[in-house]
Parts: sequence; structure tokens; C-alpha cells
Amino acid sequence: MVILVTGGTGFIGSHTVVELINKNYDCLIIDNLINSKREVVDKLAEITNKKISFEEVDLLDKNKLENIFINNKIDCIIHFAGLKAVAESITMPVKYYNNNIISTLNLLELMNKYSVKKIIFSSSATVYGDSIVPMKEEYQIGIGITNPYGRTKYMIELILQDYYISNPDANVISLRYFNPIGAHSSGLIGENPQDIPNNIMPFLSKVAIQNNTNTFIDKNYNELKIFGNNYNTRDGSCIRDYIHVVDLARAHVCAYENLQKGYDAINIGTGKGTSVFELVNAFEKINNIKIPTRIVDRRAGDITECYCEPLKAKEKLGWIAEKTIEDSCKDVWNYLIKNMK
Repeated sequence: MVILVTGGTGFIGSHTVVELINKNYDCLIIDNLINSKREVVDKLAEITNKKISFEEVDLLDKNKLENIFINNKIDCIIHFAGLKAVAESITMPVKYYNNNIISTLNLLELMNKYSVKKIIFSSSATVYGDSIVPMKEEYQIGIGITNPYGRTKYMIELILQDYYISNPDANVISLRYFNPIGAHSSGLIGENPQDIPNNIMPFLSKVAIQNNTNTFIDKNYNELKIFGNNYNTRDGSCIRDYIHVVDLARAHVCAYENLQKGYDAINIGTGKGTSVFELVNAFEKINNIKIPTRIVDRRAGDITECYCEPLKAKEKLGWIAEKTIEDSCKDVWNYLIKNMK
């Protein structure tokens, strides 16, 4: 019996594979590598000292995907695969709806056909829209979502609820992530998008490298643009719930080990909000570097505050976040120094 990890060479997926293998679970990674690299598989093998099972598969290729189900005894699917850039989703909504929703429908159809009962879905805090903080699972979702990426997550949650109703033996959990940052302590894996990053930490990371080492990456990284300093927050910048990716990865192991029949949605975050300015200051202080910044206009789709109430994760999964913002900043810098290119 294997755990099928879609998008397993990506940022969150790769760290989750490490945590699963460390608990002696067998994993099979499938990924189309459009926003990750094949070399991650080798790095996972180096970290875990085990052979990593990997197939290059696009979830939109239904025939190739079905072969995975035919040739493997799948116990559970952890579904990370999907497009995730908020800004890009606003300019390319059809691409996001087609990729994220159709790929999930293909998975569910094959789960039903081959009697796979368990799925853990990589959802997002974006399903809450611009809700009151701290965001709680009992809040109504889907209202005030500001971008197509978030709407695909919301729609997939609805699909999964309907799927469970029609398959009452199914075990389905949507984990609503807040803002993953950090890297593995080995420095071998971390967040390294192939295109210009949309999330703050990978962009900040490249600005840090370009301005504090002899490495030139691209003129885009001469400075960190901070999108707005006039939000109604303690320092005027957006506030987010930044969670270390290893903590997030552990949450998936806990979810797998505590799966029960039914559908559930659970927040995965620290429960603490950190502003953009506070994140930048923490990165500078813990790594003894300087990051040039410039205030620019607000970005379409950004909300003022987003952090969670994480109590349900503790009660249902036995999980709590353990690492700090400083841990995340230190691990990111370690990853950068070891992978400057």
C-alpha cells in the first residue's frame, strides 16, 4: 500500500514526502514538473537515505493517470498538484479553472473506479475570503474571495463534500493552509519557483541573495517591493499567518494517521499574524543582512489580514505548529546559500 503524492516535487509536497518516509510510509510521487525540478527526487533520496518512487504524470492526462492506479495499490492520495499564483490566476482564470478543477475530478473518478477511499486535499486560507480574523472552520466560506486561485480551492472543497455524500465510506480532509515559508534544515530542499515568485518569501530570498552576496540573479531582484503600507494594521502592511513548511508537512502525516470516515476541513497555521515589515525585519536580524525595500501600490487580490484559529488541528489531529518565524528565516537563508544559482 502506497500514499500517492500529487505535486510531490513541489515546495510543500517534497517536505511532506520527507516526513512520511521518516515515519516509514511508502510514497509514490507524481508530478508534471511545470513548477518544480526532477533533481528534487534525488535530494529527497539524499535526505531520507531511501529510493524515491517517482513518475512524471500530468493529472490532466487521464490515461497516464489511470495507469498509476492500475499498477499501484494506493491507500491514500495527498493532493498538492495545482497552479497556485494569485496574481497569475487573475490574468489567466480559465487556465486555473481548467487545471485545478479538472485534475481533481480526474483523481476522484479514478479513486471511485479503483476503490481508493482516502484523500487529503491541499486547500487554502483563501477560501475564507476577507473574513474576520482569526479565521475559524465554522465560518461560511466562498464569500469575498478575491481571485480565481482561491475560488478553485473553494470549488474543490464543495466537490469533495459532494463526493463524500455519494461515497459514504470515503475519508476526506481539506487542510486549509495559511502561508508556508521556511525550508528543510538540511538545505537540500526549499521553495524555488522557476518563474518570478508571486509569494513574498521566495522573492525576498532572491533579493537577499542578490544584495548580500556576489550573486546576480536578475534585475527584478534589486529590491523587495512591498505592496502597500496603508492597510489598517499595526504598521500599515498586510498581516499573514506564516507557518514553517516542516510544521505544515507534519500536519499531513497527522491527518493521514487520524483519517476517519466523513468530510472535514481543518486550518493549518500558527494562529499568529506577522506583518510584511515584521517578516522582513526578522529575516534581516536572524541572518545579519540587509534587504532593500520600496513601497508600491497595493496588489490586486490581497486582503488586509489573514490568520487562523488552529485549535481544531490540535483537537482532531494532535498537531500544533512548533517552529518560529526566526526558524523559517534561518532555514530559508541556509537553503539559499547552499543553492545559489
